Amino acid sequence: MDSFQLPIIKKRLKLSDASVAGKIWDKHRANAQKIAEHYADAKEEGFARYAWRVKNCSKWLEFDLLNGEEDTLQLKLKDTRFCRVRHCPVCQWRRSLMWKAKTCKILPQIINDYPKHRWLFMTLTVKNCHIEELRLTLNQINKSFKRLTELKMWRFKGWVKSVEVTKGRDGVSAHPHLHILAMAPPSYFSHGYISQAKWVDIWQQCLKVNYQPVVHVSAIAKHQDPEIIIPEILKYQVKESDLVADAEWFLELTRQLHKTRGISAGGVLKEYMRNLEEKSEDLVNENKQTQADEEASLCFTWQATLGKYIK
Repeated sequence: MDSFQLPIIKKRLKLSDASVAGKIWDKHRANAQKIAEHYADAKEEGFARYAWRVKNCSKWLEFDLLNGEEDTLQLKLKDTRFCRVRHCPVCQWRRSLMWKAKTCKILPQIINDYPKHRWLFMTLTVKNCHIEELRLTLNQINKSFKRLTELKMWRFKGWVKSVEVTKGRDGVSAHPHLHILAMAPPSYFSHGYISQAKWVDIWQQCLKVNYQPVVHVSAIAKHQDPEIIIPEILKYQVKESDLVADAEWFLELTRQLHKTRGISAGGVLKEYMRNLEEKSEDLVNENKQTQADEEASLCFTWQATLGKYIK
């Protein structure tokens, strides 16, 4: 929800002029157009359906016009039609916002239930693979992580795991890796602490590879809320710039990631996350805060030639 000065509502008002989030909407919608073109050019039946859905995603936006503080007005998304295609830039952005909002909402309860536990942020990697071997590599990573959680040294009460895939610098490979937010018992730092170098050795053994993988582990300070790391855990699975850069790479990525899972949880956090998953996927109201003084509404339509939403 964004505040802005709006004494007179102009007929050809740009969303980017009315809201600081307007430029973000413009960016994601412009990239969605590129994704639709990638799918349309593929000439595959399934991709043709994706092309139509993404092309028509969020072509119009209706916002509630709300009273704000100090004579300002606020826009709150009221209605639109999302395509819900996994790699649609608009939908993955809204889905990320939704998960962040939901997770931040349940974090206080988790912290209240386990007040003495500490939080660690981990990144576990493997060597780059060819894009056509991505599914096999992801299977290897997930099996390796399962081995890791079954080791005696894995004493974490619960964890959230997300898969991220970035494009290799060579333009043809993929770099899959895991981000982990783990709850460590109070005794972790006094008994059973594992150094960065040791984590590398353990992850190498779980991967069953003959090279040392890159591993990063950092503790969230006691005075810091684990919410600060939520954006990193629940961000897009694939960077938007990687999605639009190369049509051939992107189409193979779609094939490789089909019906794979991007986010999962284990330990006690599995139940908390299950409660979130059981709730409907509301991509409109990603922020549950409401305002009482609704005045009117504004509608914006996507103008592809301008690359902007216009009233």
